[in-house]
Amino acid sequence: MAFRIHDSVVRGEIDNRRKGMVRGRIWLEGRAEPLVLELEGNAASDLAGCRLQFTNPDPRVPHPALDQLQPLQHGTIGDLTASRKVRVPAIPMDQFLHWPKGKGRPLTRWANCLYLEWFSEANGRVVIESTEFRLDISAPVWRMTPEEEARRARQAADGVSAFMQKLSEAIECHRRGQKDPESEWDEHDYERLLRESDARTDKYLELLDKYGDTEDAEEKIAREMGWLRELTDEEAAAEQERIDEINRACEEALNQPPEPDPHREGIDWIRTPDGGLAHPLQHRCSESALKYWRVCGSLGLEKMDDQDLGQFVFAFQTAGAKLAGALNGLAEGRDYTDPAFTVACLKRALSHVHKAQASLEAVAPKHLLPEPVIVEARRELFEIREGILKLMDEFRGRK
Repeated sequence: MAFRIHDSVVRGEIDNRRKGMVRGRIWLEGRAEPLVLELEGNAASDLAGCRLQFTNPDPRVPHPALDQLQPLQHGTIGDLTASRKVRVPAIPMDQFLHWPKGKGRPLTRWANCLYLEWFSEANGRVVIESTEFRLDISAPVWRMTPEEEARRARQAADGVSAFMQKLSEAIECHRRGQKDPESEWDEHDYERLLRESDARTDKYLELLDKYGDTEDAEEKIAREMGWLRELTDEEAAAEQERIDEINRACEEALNQPPEPDPHREGIDWIRTPDGGLAHPLQHRCSESALKYWRVCGSLGLEKMDDQDLGQFVFAFQTAGAKLAGALNGLAEGRDYTDPAFTVACLKRALSHVHKAQASLEAVAPKHLLPEPVIVEARRELFEIREGILKLMDEFRGRK
């Protein structure tokens, strides 16, 4: 995924006064020394030949993976402009976030956006995007001709294409060696499928991030994802049959409330306080994650400025979400999935429990949380881990 670091920017300077080269320095919250840019290419016509200085007036948040950014960024420039058009809220942010659904979409307006994108040899795609930065732009020492602007646009597009090609290669790497869908799969086969799904999702999110606000976003994304290929008559019929089947299943699910096995209450399902159904282990994990998030808030740590503390809470919450994906069907009495697939999903939840455990141990010596909270969280994570391992053994025994 791209590094989006605008929330960490303190100030910066970008210099394209030398044609064909963009140099710069960017100071980031949490780093003593600035990020140094040495990039081939040119800015868009509004910044070509100029020196740009920018300052972030808003509170800064250190990027959780800031230490992975190499101090010297070699590579090529993508799009660099101070006049990218984006929609922003036309009302206070608090009203925008709590806009009633019955009133339609909240009010927005068009605004100019600073958009700085480059493709680093070490870190891939890096993006800074903001409508709030204060900008100071020098007079240009050279101006771009229409031919040079067209060449610059092609070079920026080539940079995006090369980056997307790497994501496509990751998808193909996970596709290789997969079994025929009609053959019997084990948990390792499903793990490969899930990794392919992750890679495909990464590519889609990158495309959405890059093109999501543009008029032709849908077509560009569909083309890059390979969705524009014209289907044969047989493929179109099969696709329509699949869609009809999904629609029937959704309609059935909406019209018929889940009826879990009463003999499995407390084992496969429980009734939550809001009347819903959940697997006991999944509910416990999600409630525990919420509890420790609230503990952090009560201690004034809700901003999660400490990277290890933020990772502890995030990994705990993610484990709950992964368990929901693995076990919700079982809780609702609609568990039609292959047990091997459930094991593969449980493995994913387990990996996030392990991340939460490691982050908790990193937090402990910092004394950010009271010792009783550390002890309780350590025990809770251990017991959730044991519960996942037990379920994995049970599903491995099912045929």
